[in-house]
Amino acid sequence: MTIKPPVKKRTLVFFLIPEFTLLPFSAAVETLRIANRMLGYKAYDWRLTSADGQKVYSSSGIALEVDSSLADERRNLSGEQRPSMVLICSGINVESFNNKSVFAFLRETYNRGVSVGSLCTGAHVLAQAGLLNGKRCAIHWENLPGFAEAFPQAEVYADLYEVDGNLYTCAGGTASLDMMLNLIGQDFGETLVNRVCEQQLTDRVRNPHDRQRLPLRARLGVQNNKVLQIIELMESNLSEPLSLIDIADSVDLSRRQIERLFSQEMGRSPARYYLEIRLDRARHLLVQSSMPIVEVAVACGFVSASHFSKCYREVYNRSPQQERAERKLVSNTPRTLVPA
Repeated sequence: MTIKPPVKKRTLVFFLIPEFTLLPFSAAVETLRIANRMLGYKAYDWRLTSADGQKVYSSSGIALEVDSSLADERRNLSGEQRPSMVLICSGINVESFNNKSVFAFLRETYNRGVSVGSLCTGAHVLAQAGLLNGKRCAIHWENLPGFAEAFPQAEVYADLYEVDGNLYTCAGGTASLDMMLNLIGQDFGETLVNRVCEQQLTDRVRNPHDRQRLPLRARLGVQNNKVLQIIELMESNLSEPLSLIDIADSVDLSRRQIERLFSQEMGRSPARYYLEIRLDRARHLLVQSSMPIVEVAVACGFVSASHFSKCYREVYNRSPQQERAERKLVSNTPRTLVPA
């Protein structure tokens, strides 16, 4: 039976950034398409755009043709095709995107009362446009450390998605499905949301504050609650590492007990494990930001750049400088995809 709500329509613009991720984009579009099907009319319309109006290659190498250019969408803001929402779709290497015309367009769009949002790493583009200062936002967990360092005025969270006024951001992956279901729920209520979920074989609507990553227990394959508690403490204190004595006091264990537990459960000492997760964060900062290496070292709890470099080389078999240089080489290598 077709749902017959009051006629309501939205037009969304999906602004594609080179190397955008297909999964969150397709999850968002398909959720809207199914909602239209359940409603029996085209409540949600959308068009694809790019800065120059040319096709855009996704991170998987699949190219999508677009319907409009940045210049077209500027004109549309004042015309009959004015959108209800503009969503930035990006993915890997978003840190290298720097288009002042796009940033100005996003500010103008937001100032005209049009909702602005992002999928996957698109919050980086919104932040560059100055739209996330003092605003809650979400970004993919892998990009969160670099984003937090680059845009300290944004209130970034490891949530599935965030809605702060007219700003919509999601972490990517299937989180874009959840954010679109939230939008559909605002427009048409829970009944339609449930029907869309049934069509998508989605067993539940996730809370926006559900975690992005698997719980530590599942991610690490560790069952000991004390070890999990200690690791959570470590992950929450990377820039100013806790001493093993402080950790022992927090979990009501002795230092020797902690060392024994880590040897049994993690196959390494607690000090070594703590070092590895700090270096893992450093690696993300090196490849996702332009922070000076000495600042990366400080942000990850190292007292000097030389000590940081020594530890980094020991774990990754390359220096921080080499890590960053290799990343730049990959980012600047021309694509060899054959044009369609």
